Amino acid sequence: MPVLKVENLSKLYRLGEVGTGTISHDLNRWWARMRGKEDPYAIIGQANDRSQKAESDYTWALKDIDFEVEQGEILGIIGRNGAGKSTLLKILSQITSPTRGVIKTKGRIASLLEVGTGMHPEMTARENIYLNGAMLGMTKKEIAFKFDEIIDFSGCTMYVDTPLKRFSSGMRVRLGFAVAAFLEPDILIVDEVLAVGDAEFQKKAIGKMKDISSSGGRTVLFVSHNMASVRSLCNRGLVLLNGELVFDGLVEEAINCYSNFGSNIENQKDFEDGIMNEKFQLHSIRIKNAINQEKTSLSENDIIQLETLITIIEHPNRYHITYHLYNELGEALFSFGTDGAVKLKEGKNKVICEFPKAFFQAGQFFLSFFLVEDNRNAIYIEHDIFNFSILEGNRDIGAYMGKEPGSIRPKFNWSLASLNNIK
Repeated sequence: MPVLKVENLSKLYRLGEVGTGTISHDLNRWWARMRGKEDPYAIIGQANDRSQKAESDYTWALKDIDFEVEQGEILGIIGRNGAGKSTLLKILSQITSPTRGVIKTKGRIASLLEVGTGMHPEMTARENIYLNGAMLGMTKKEIAFKFDEIIDFSGCTMYVDTPLKRFSSGMRVRLGFAVAAFLEPDILIVDEVLAVGDAEFQKKAIGKMKDISSSGGRTVLFVSHNMASVRSLCNRGLVLLNGELVFDGLVEEAINCYSNFGSNIENQKDFEDGIMNEKFQLHSIRIKNAINQEKTSLSENDIIQLETLITIIEHPNRYHITYHLYNELGEALFSFGTDGAVKLKEGKNKVICEFPKAFFQAGQFFLSFFLVEDNRNAIYIEHDIFNFSILEGNRDIGAYMGKEPGSIRPKFNWSLASLNNIK
């Protein structure tokens, strides 16, 4: 039996301004409604592809989304940054309203969309638990019955009477998730916030979501860029691309659909006006074959170069670039960066990192970008900023033709020691 039904759900945003537009636009909308016509600005709204230059003042953050969720189902919602995942969850959580479309739900909804969602920083952990329980429609007696379980799961026993503003981001996520999960909503909505928690907490949280779905018959909507978590937790997946639903089906097929998004595009990403603030401007990221500069497809037998074009406004010695590399399942492989290798200079920098031949195995890879100040403070973070594909290379006749385990295959120095001096 469906507990959530979404029909023709769409959200239109005006670019470059707070709010939906000017008084004249609002009057035009009102006049169109009076005549039974479609919103005139919905007609000209463009797809939500952030890599393209805006051709209209309006963009569809979501457009014509339709799906149903059954009771007890764990639904994974995946897609790149800007695909519309968070907008969808905010509409389902009634934080914002849709431009058009219908949402039908049965039961209470609890959401954990950002660190500290629904929490008041000046109130203690104890007070926030009772506040959130009341917001979910629970009585004081019901909340008190679950209170010890919530505190125990969150690991915040020592700080139960401490104001939330003194909690770390990880502790706030622990407490927020414990409140959302243990106060037993009919539909639990969880965004990427679990990534803030440590590995032990993530494992506990995923186990808890499985438990409330299987034993409690409750529904979970789960958003994550970690495909391993999505695969282990969910049985069905939705894939969003530029605000549109492009796949709805088994989670394994959804992950394959998501992983193949970038397989046929050139391995280059230009930022039209540059991602920037007062300290830097990021112009482009590209990855290419070191021998054949024009080649767009990359082989596991290639020497591969990652180029980052970035401008440092001032004090370049304070900054370095770090990348985190992930495989197609969202599993972290390793981090690497310029610290100790090259020194950035004031002005424009073309930073090149070279991967040796046969370092990567065939597959899809994703990069997260960090600009770090003074070796301790990441002043800019962009997850899933760039992805690239590695194709299988030619192998000698008689060589093993299957894929080795793992995503990389580094070459190590091996030697044979002399046995002459061994007794």
